[in-house]
Amino acid sequence: MQAEAIMSKPVICTDPSASIAEVAGLMLSKKISGLPVISGDGTLVGIVSEGDFLQRGELGTQQKRSRWLELLVSPGKAADEYVRANGRRIEEVMSDSVVTASPAASLAEIVDLMMHHHVKRIPIVKGRRVVGIITRSDILRALLSLLPDA
Repeated sequence: MQAEAIMSKPVICTDPSASIAEVAGLMLSKKISGLPVISGDGTLVGIVSEGDFLQRGELGTQQKRSRWLELLVSPGKAADEYVRANGRRIEEVMSDSVVTASPAASLAEIVDLMMHHHVKRIPIVKGRRVVGIITRSDILRALLSLLPDA
């Protein structure tokens, strides 16, 4: 079974300049836990998921370290953590290293990618354009279609 046979499409995406509130609302209204971030020219630039919203200043859940441990953290890392916890735009909190697959990828390859990279969704791309997405739910649907009725 290939990716294009089970991928969800069209893909719900967002723009890097979208606000955290807009995307959180979109995710809740569409009942999805993550989505690709697409630039103005239609290319994949990142991915955002519920996990990117867990450590937020508004919730009081941002990463906290003891004073002595804070001295050991590089200024760049501390600045990055601050932006992620307090950012207002998706481009400030999204992951920009996205694990992708082609429409011809096998289901075994997709599952291997998910397991190896500890991700719950794989955008399916042709070039740098998203043509679909496979989530754990899509894999569960594929499994259900192959199981005999009990």
